[in-house]
Amino acid sequence: MRKIALSAVALSTLTTMPLIAQEYAASAAEPVLSGGNTAWVLAATAMVMFMTMPALGLFYGGLVRKKNVLSILMQSFISIALVSVIWVTFGYSLAFSDTELIPGVLGDFKWAFFNGIATSDLSPYYISDSIGRIPHILYAMFQCMFAVITPALIIGAFAERMKFSSFLAFTVAWLVLIYIPLAHMVWSSNGWLYKLGALDFAGGTVVHINAGFAALATALYLGKRSYLKPFPPHNLPFAVIGAGMLWFGWFGFNGGSSLAADGLAANAVMTTNTAAATAALIWALFDKLVNGKVTVLGVATGAVVGLVSVTPAAGFVTVTGALAIGAAGSAVCFFMVSFVKEKFGYDDSLDAFGCHGMGGLVGALLTGVFADPVVWKGFGGNYSGLAYGNPKQLGIQALTSLVSIALAFLGTLVILKVVDLFLGIRVDPKTEAIGLDITQHNERAYTVIE
Repeated sequence: MRKIALSAVALSTLTTMPLIAQEYAASAAEPVLSGGNTAWVLAATAMVMFMTMPALGLFYGGLVRKKNVLSILMQSFISIALVSVIWVTFGYSLAFSDTELIPGVLGDFKWAFFNGIATSDLSPYYISDSIGRIPHILYAMFQCMFAVITPALIIGAFAERMKFSSFLAFTVAWLVLIYIPLAHMVWSSNGWLYKLGALDFAGGTVVHINAGFAALATALYLGKRSYLKPFPPHNLPFAVIGAGMLWFGWFGFNGGSSLAADGLAANAVMTTNTAAATAALIWALFDKLVNGKVTVLGVATGAVVGLVSVTPAAGFVTVTGALAIGAAGSAVCFFMVSFVKEKFGYDDSLDAFGCHGMGGLVGALLTGVFADPVVWKGFGGNYSGLAYGNPKQLGIQALTSLVSIALAFLGTLVILKVVDLFLGIRVDPKTEAIGLDITQHNERAYTVIE
């Protein structure tokens, strides 16, 4: 009897297993919260915040004269506070809402103040077809840190000569009128460039081309600083430490953009590191050939350029593509910084355009060349570039870049003109001579104790 009972149980189990498997498969298709993915993106969010302050603040702050270092640190620091408040009140909704004020260009106020977003809601945005998702509010916070750092990058173009009040007004207007529409166009599932097939894994167009060409417009509008004599960085160790912090933070910037702790994140981290390392070495080579010495600042700048260049491509290319993009980005940006800027005489103070604008452009275009379908094999995507038989992707990347350039450059000029009309945008020569630390903030970075 015991054997018969066991056999009956076994038969019952075997006959019900297909039904159980079908039910499991059906339930498994539903998105679920992934603790691992959530933990990774939480960490990545903190790393991207770290990139603005202290990393960018130290990198830029070390390069200016000592009487302006606090103004740079202040601008970086206040950007976090200012943009964060705008983002949670209405900025995120305008950038990523699934309903729109302007179809394909701008969202609406559906999610203003995170209205309608519960803490238990899963993100409607995800990269691969994995069912493991992150919370919606975490996705919004991760995107917040991208919104924070992008206008802060422009600081490098107007360092030492913009009024603090005008900086605040400019940042608010630029975020709302330039950054948010471009983010919606490229990253929102309703965006027209997204639907066209634009590839921008972590911000080559939305962040770097956008900020870089806005930086060029700002440098041209404000004009040169009042002194013409070249000056060395007041604290080169600050700048190098800042560059190292940026390299570290960029693993969260690019790796976190997978929105999962998976192979895509690992690939993005690997390609990010590879491109930065390659660009640093290429810059060192050009430094030696052109200037006779390999400089610490040159190697640090080269690494940052490599990070910028690989940003749009990090989740679409292999190591081979990362090597090529890092080398090309470094070569182009070295040429822009060392020859083009001197030839045309625009005062891009800390080379925000030369490094971010041109590095982002190189990376965006080369994503359309080196995107390799093997990267997304098993992740529900099939992205390829010119080198893998898809020349159309290069055309899409070129169009996306042109839209980014036009919006950033022309839109920034309009914003500068309006801010200048109401507030005046540049400090007077006397204020510039004294320095912005004292005149704008009534503080000194360095004091002598008797």
